[in-house]
Amino acid sequence: TDSCCRQCHGGSLVKKLIVFDLDGTLAESKSSLDAEMSRLLHDLLGIVKVAVISGGGWPQFEKQLLSNLPHDERLKNLSLLPTCGTKFYRYDAAAWEQIYSEDFTTEERGKILSSLKKAIAIADFKPDKLWGDQIEDRGSQITFSALGQQAPLEDKINWDPIFIKRRKIKSILDTFIPEFSVRTGGSTSIDVTKPGIDKAYGIRKLRDFLGISLHEMIYIGDALYVGGNDHPAEEAGVDCIPVRDPSQTKRVIQTIIACLAVGDQTA
Repeated sequence: TDSCCRQCHGGSLVKKLIVFDLDGTLAESKSSLDAEMSRLLHDLLGIVKVAVISGGGWPQFEKQLLSNLPHDERLKNLSLLPTCGTKFYRYDAAAWEQIYSEDFTTEERGKILSSLKKAIAIADFKPDKLWGDQIEDRGSQITFSALGQQAPLEDKINWDPIFIKRRKIKSILDTFIPEFSVRTGGSTSIDVTKPGIDKAYGIRKLRDFLGISLHEMIYIGDALYVGGNDHPAEEAGVDCIPVRDPSQTKRVIQTIIACLAVGDQTA
């Protein structure tokens, strides 16, 4: 709690933007926000700007996040960056507006898909069962989900808990497509984006569009380890708070709300 408050109030600098990962941070993998998280986020949006950056596509944001948040004026404080920051949405006039989208060319898409299939075959990790497609083309990001896009949470958590399987696939894939960014994320996934376009890219876009410096942000995520898809946020120079799961994120949000409230009273 003390550490979190120090990050919210670094000397005379009060944080103006709280940035979250989605899967594993605000909600369980591919699951919707629960009622408590929805309430906490709504409370947070009432006092500070919030952004969410995730490897998921826009439909996942709509299903997991937006359908479970109150639709009111506080959404103007919310910025959404699907597919690791390769897309950017802001709320304006009761609708969500896409600011940019860094999509692959046909040639780039073809090379990534063929390389990913070869890497999977070489790694030779064959699940006993698949729940939906393993590979999803999200326009600006291609994502491999080892057990399929619709796999049950328990199976996903147990498949690669210490990242051995995904790190092997990633290392093979890095040799095939070194010109692209390859990151592990979620419970079973690997995300591929254009070079230099990751969550650090999204963080810098937030800085440019919102006029908020990196030192005025906090990033909260469950994959801040080296090689994780949240780690670029830390590399960008943003203060980061690692969390294990949504339950811990709730406690962090409660602390941030309390610290910012104390800061307002002091001011």
